[in-house]
Amino acid sequence: MLGPVTKTQQFREILGSDKLEFIMEAHNGLSARIVEETGFKGIWASGLSISAALGVRDNNEASWTQVLEVCEFMADATNIPILLDGDTGYGNFNNMRRLVTKLEQRGIAAVCIEDKLFPKTNSFINSERQPLADMDEFAGKIKAAKDGQSDPDFAVIARLEAFIAGWGLDEMLRRAEAYHAAGADGLLIHSKKSTPDQILAFAKEWAGRSPIVIVPTMYYSTPTEVFEQAGIDLVIWANHNVRSAIRAMQDTSRRIFEERSLLNVEDEVVSVKEVFRLQDADELASAEGRYLPANDDSVNAIVMAATRGDELRELTAEKPKTMIEIHGRPILHRLVEQFRKERIRNVTVIRGFGKEHVQAPDVRFVDNDDFASTGELYTLNAAAGQLTGEMVISFGDILFRRYILSSLLDTADDIAIAVDATWTPRGGDRLGFQDLIRASKPHSLNYTTESVWLEEMSPELAPSDTSGEWIGLMKTSPKGSTAIRESLTELAAREDFRALHLHDLFEHLIARGERIRVVYITGHWLDVDNLEDLALAQAF
Repeated sequence: MLGPVTKTQQFREILGSDKLEFIMEAHNGLSARIVEETGFKGIWASGLSISAALGVRDNNEASWTQVLEVCEFMADATNIPILLDGDTGYGNFNNMRRLVTKLEQRGIAAVCIEDKLFPKTNSFINSERQPLADMDEFAGKIKAAKDGQSDPDFAVIARLEAFIAGWGLDEMLRRAEAYHAAGADGLLIHSKKSTPDQILAFAKEWAGRSPIVIVPTMYYSTPTEVFEQAGIDLVIWANHNVRSAIRAMQDTSRRIFEERSLLNVEDEVVSVKEVFRLQDADELASAEGRYLPANDDSVNAIVMAATRGDELRELTAEKPKTMIEIHGRPILHRLVEQFRKERIRNVTVIRGFGKEHVQAPDVRFVDNDDFASTGELYTLNAAAGQLTGEMVISFGDILFRRYILSSLLDTADDIAIAVDATWTPRGGDRLGFQDLIRASKPHSLNYTTESVWLEEMSPELAPSDTSGEWIGLMKTSPKGSTAIRESLTELAAREDFRALHLHDLFEHLIARGERIRVVYITGHWLDVDNLEDLALAQAF
């Protein structure tokens, strides 16, 4: 039975492919994993990019052991082969032998060395002044590398710099013959011209005697088909990940510096959860499940989505407003996605109107078939059996920025609600009511550690008494969930229970002596009640 294909064998397959292949630059474990996830078959461990990431120049200012350490992290993070930009081999033939040994130990599939003098200078900086290595000495370095490798599939690529240094095709071919005879597994032909003329001239004369590798950084506008027709074997996209990362970091740093806030940046960068995913945090969580005592810290959620949404007119003729699409995705799906990002695994959706149209992946459904003649508390009570542990309870028609949910989950209080301090009275022909609140303290821009508590919630509060509007999002601890479940049982004994709303629940909780934490926000949410709201939601 054949064993698994090694990384060196994978690189050999790339180099010997009958079609043009591509590998992408990476400079650390994170970027290497991204390259692999994108679909590339191999990785170019760029000397320029690794140096840049370390904050030094591409002049062998990073030692070869420092480069090896970076490569080791890259190899550990991926399952595809890495071709290291080994500069000049970091010394003479003896240094080259030791380099190959250390690369093989770290799972690096191949190394590329260039025929310049140590310490090297980047090929695009004063290139005409850069002397080339003695051809025979460099050929000896290649032979030493091939003699020193223990894995027969480890590859050594010879990078020819004669075009860069101002020499012509004849010198390139003379050196190529010598390096090929010394055992080089492929030739990287480098050029700083904005057109591929030098590369194409060499490929024509070389006529496929060994694989040709190119780095089209300077002649990037050349159609890929030209390389295919010329018989090029491998293209290296050499430095674009580090360059794009620099631009993104510059823009983000400048914006945060100028705005003195993360608010407008947070939703434009990847989430911390995505960083954790790239770090394979799930594997660690799985291992913790095997090796550590059980500790269930999951959060549950209930989404109240029983109402139709009459103000949306024909849009809710058959399906409820929770299934209205914002940029092609229903509101309910957006809510569930936000919950998933905050480790909320168990989501229960309470359906009512048009329940056959209410669908979302991996959620539990309960129904309030009396939705037309009952209020919010009756709907919530339909899921009373799910009111256990740490909970999030949400209306099914709201959109909100991620930080709002995160802020609620970060509170240690038994019951916490998100309140918009920038509320405005609802006027015109709009139906329904607002859950207005009076709190122990008004919102302030001055930071304080003092908690704010709910004192009253009612749709009939006078503006002068109003501290804000509850947005329809709350969090409870296991103790808070129990308090709500008990309150529902107590309120269910009332004759008017079927008509009660959530503000009645909060008033009952306050009367029981429960403290309800107010977490102020200033906008950044929207409830989709009518066509005007729907238009705003498309730009939210």
